[in-house]
Amino acid sequence: MNLKTDSLEFDARPIGVFDSGIGGITVLRELVKAFPEENFIYLGDTARLPYGSKSAETVRKYSLQNMKFLMSRDVKAMIVACNTASTQVFEDHFENTPVYNVIDPGSALAAAKTLNKKIAVLATRATIKAGSYVKKIHAILPDAEVLSQACPLFVPLAEEGWHDDPITNLIAFRYLQNLKTSDIDTVVLGCTHYPLIKSAIQKVFGNHVQLIDSGEAVALQIKSDFLSQKLKRNSNRDVSLMIALTDSSEHFENLSSQLLAPVSDTKICFETVSVI
Repeated sequence: MNLKTDSLEFDARPIGVFDSGIGGITVLRELVKAFPEENFIYLGDTARLPYGSKSAETVRKYSLQNMKFLMSRDVKAMIVACNTASTQVFEDHFENTPVYNVIDPGSALAAAKTLNKKIAVLATRATIKAGSYVKKIHAILPDAEVLSQACPLFVPLAEEGWHDDPITNLIAFRYLQNLKTSDIDTVVLGCTHYPLIKSAIQKVFGNHVQLIDSGEAVALQIKSDFLSQKLKRNSNRDVSLMIALTDSSEHFENLSSQLLAPVSDTKICFETVSVI
């Protein structure tokens, strides 16, 4: 193959992923597991987390700054690995680069998985207020019953690393006990932090209820776009995995390393950056 053909079929640039904190690492983990040959750069806006309690205007401003930062690192695609930010990022392209949110694929997967058309959405207050999941799911399944529950304490529990803890189990039961009686068969984890406490959520609903993970859903969409050549794969054997933080955090570095270790043996490079 000549160099010109190679340049058309392959793209060694990294895939950019951003979130306010540790939650987006669950999306990165699924992407790294699905595409181990790809380069990734993850931006954690740790200086300004959480996004879920901030106004829509502020979240939009932060998201644009994050995307501009990722563009400065020459990414070939961007994943908005934050449900709250996904409600305020309306573009499917930014500066001619594809942008993926986590709400569209999560909604589509929930609609495809439900058998009785009774779906629950667990998310931050900002995501629930935006109503994005309800609108997207109803666009696919107009007769679906979609119930929403804000679970704001799930984020600090996940950030603290209390993923399998009696306190987490108690708080999960407190938030979800009313939903449990509604015959729901599918639950959307509408915050990327929530897969970190998936076991506590599953204990409340039972194993017969399907939990929809945003990371798994967006990985399926990326896979489809690789197959269709909308995105070009990396052809290099050496891969890189970088995590950039807007505020240095030893806790974040340790926890993200633990979460990524089972799916990648690539050395993680950490960097403190400014996006303003």
